Amino acid sequence: GGHNGRAIRTGDVLRLLPLLPQEQNLSVEADLSEMDISALLPDISNTTTLRVIYGPHGAPDFFTDQDMDTFFDNEWEIHYNSSRTGIRLIGPKPEWARKDGGEAGMHPSNIHDNAYAFGTVDFTGDMPVILGPDGPSLGGFVCPATVITADLWKLGQLRAGDKIRFEPVSIEDAVALEKTQNQQLASLSEQAHHVTPLSERGTPILSTLSEEEVGEKVVYRAAGDHFLLVEYGPKVLNIRLRFRAHALMQWLQANPLPGLRELTPGIRSLQVHFDSQQLDHATLLAHLKTAEQNLSRELDTLSVPSRTVHIPLSWDDEACQLAIDKYQQSVRKNAPWCPSNLEFIRRINGLDSIADVKKIVFDASYLVMGLGDVYLGAPVATPVDPRHRLVTTKYNPARTWTAENSVGIGGSYLCVYGMEGPGGYQFVGRTLQMWNRYRQTAEFEQPWLLRFFDQIRFYEVSHDELQTIRNEFPRGQYPLRIEEGEFPLADYEALINDNADSISAFREHRQNAFDEELERWHRDGQFYSDTFEAEEESPEETWPEDATIVDSPVSGSVWQVEVEEGAMVKAGQTLLVLESMKMEIPVQAPCDGVVSRMLLEPGSRVSAGKALVVLSDT
Repeated sequence: GGHNGRAIRTGDVLRLLPLLPQEQNLSVEADLSEMDISALLPDISNTTTLRVIYGPHGAPDFFTDQDMDTFFDNEWEIHYNSSRTGIRLIGPKPEWARKDGGEAGMHPSNIHDNAYAFGTVDFTGDMPVILGPDGPSLGGFVCPATVITADLWKLGQLRAGDKIRFEPVSIEDAVALEKTQNQQLASLSEQAHHVTPLSERGTPILSTLSEEEVGEKVVYRAAGDHFLLVEYGPKVLNIRLRFRAHALMQWLQANPLPGLRELTPGIRSLQVHFDSQQLDHATLLAHLKTAEQNLSRELDTLSVPSRTVHIPLSWDDEACQLAIDKYQQSVRKNAPWCPSNLEFIRRINGLDSIADVKKIVFDASYLVMGLGDVYLGAPVATPVDPRHRLVTTKYNPARTWTAENSVGIGGSYLCVYGMEGPGGYQFVGRTLQMWNRYRQTAEFEQPWLLRFFDQIRFYEVSHDELQTIRNEFPRGQYPLRIEEGEFPLADYEALINDNADSISAFREHRQNAFDEELERWHRDGQFYSDTFEAEEESPEETWPEDATIVDSPVSGSVWQVEVEEGAMVKAGQTLLVLESMKMEIPVQAPCDGVVSRMLLEPGSRVSAGKALVVLSDT
């Protein structure tokens, strides 16, 4: 964004293009000054109803029926750590319909990564997050509801401390509401559509095909009014299922329908993005089912291009530790993966030392299963050899900050974060850029570095070496070793069969350690986070009449305290810094005075209007 990808600076030259002929003749049918548009203006308040479509995930596979009743019946509060990336919500925790996510991660919210729809409600552990316009495109968490297209504008009006409710509607009503909204914007006249309240939520599953019919069970899930999620087979990591999603993607590219927009594969799924104003769900489902009749016969002979890309890794990098420190201060203090993600990975996989963790990471060849995991061409990858698959859980709740190109493991998967942002994978280190915003180079024929089914191999560099590499690589001054190759599915399955006994022993040992860690979490009260409940009301306090009370302008948390009790301060001096909506907000002294009381410590939650500092006369 911006000018040449940055903010405008003094001396920049901005050229204005001449108007095109059709732009010179733009007009509206009526004089706006004479129109009564009050009926078109929406009601905006501190309490909002968001209309959603149930799915793609729900009861009984992931949530209990009571969980879904709670989700729709309760009011949710907007968390102060919210932004265009995602709107975090404070409210009740789910009971969950399963005890964990298996190979996808320890927490029951963890799933094998799939693509996300715009406006989907993403449970990152026990905390729901509405994914916004800058949100991730792919990830490994369950999503029980998706905001309809006609209500997406409301997300931009939500502020920390506001309250929302979710109201389920049918796909048919969602499509009609978008059409009505489009007509209203085009004509600037009121259009009406009556929404029929849903007496029952129904199911997020639109249709299925059995294994007997097409070789693998296929489940078609609703993901809002513009997305449909196609899932294959059981909820396990099986590269054959990824090949099946790849085959469907290729078939749809060769046999497109009007209205198809984008195809995004996950680990065992393919998300279909389409224009529901042009292509209805029934027609799309029929087309997808036709595809499945041809796919199962092709898999056994399918081979895909697979480059081996060697990239540097700064093990346990300083930027990773900084992100952990920030998480402990402002998100969760008692997380079992803190203060060392590497120690957590060692423990949960039953390894003897962190050196064993390091050896596996550097020995593994990671197969790229998806791109855009979180952001900007970021790969989600798993080791080709199952004996290299370290399993972890994801942060609960997710981090609010992760350094660009940090490398982490979540479930059985490794991810390289494409850009600075939130995240949940357990850190192992940091590497070079996955996305080049500057120029084309030998490695960057496209803006993204990696391709589907590439294999990543790491080699170690120091933190300082990586800083130099990160400066040179986007400019084409740090060449990578890239080896061309193929990945035949039949050869991979032969590898699995030939090493079945040792693979089984590795998994059994890993599962025992996983179960021990999970049992300890329950025993020590660490399974659930304590960060989700609404802030308790503090008792009323009285202050001396001559005191000046400095209160919070926003809902958020105390990030830094800059002064101590007893200190003399000047008007305009920063007293403390709040964190809210992913911003650092200084709170300054309104007058000269002495700090007689600091009412809150770093990490404390605050609501708008809450007293922070008491100043007395000098």
